[in-house]
Amino acid sequence: MNPTLLRTAFAIATTILVSVCISQTPTQPVSASPSQSPAKPLLLEKTEGEARVWRDPPPGEFMLKVSPQNNGSQHLVFGTEDLHPGDEIPLHKHLGQDEIVFIEAGTVHAHLGGQERDLHAGGMVFIPAYTWVSLRVVGNDTVSMTFVFSAPGFENLMRCESVPAGERPTPTSIEERRKCDHQGHVIYKEDEESPKP
Repeated sequence: MNPTLLRTAFAIATTILVSVCISQTPTQPVSASPSQSPAKPLLLEKTEGEARVWRDPPPGEFMLKVSPQNNGSQHLVFGTEDLHPGDEIPLHKHLGQDEIVFIEAGTVHAHLGGQERDLHAGGMVFIPAYTWVSLRVVGNDTVSMTFVFSAPGFENLMRCESVPAGERPTPTSIEERRKCDHQGHVIYKEDEESPKP
């Protein structure tokens, strides 16, 4: 993919997210409370951040870069993830956070609300809160993507269902997954349809 086109697509995605965040920002200045310190500025390389590995197979890797825990951000969550051939993100919806997924490399098949199509390097998905979405890797190439959430929340699920890179992942039980879903403000379609114990 043309690097200039890729940068332009990412700039457009970033502009959309910033516009959404600004429209949700109160008009009165908000100062940090004594218990809430202001966010710290960050300069990070691709390999820098909080590297984690999913607990359930296949054990994929992701990196959280901006979140309340990483740098005190109270308004955004940003990270990167690689999906390998055969991987998919199952059908789910976020309860209260918009999300942007930007495809840096590879191809995914996306289901978003009533839409469905393949997206390639430079493509993006804007997922409004409460909208069903799933992504599946198409072909034999690894998909590299970045994700941005308009508010904290989902990173709690990501930490709950993963371990720091270098630690041995252990599978999560159904009860643990449901607890993680609640912490991450998300509902998975399969959980919504299956009977509760």
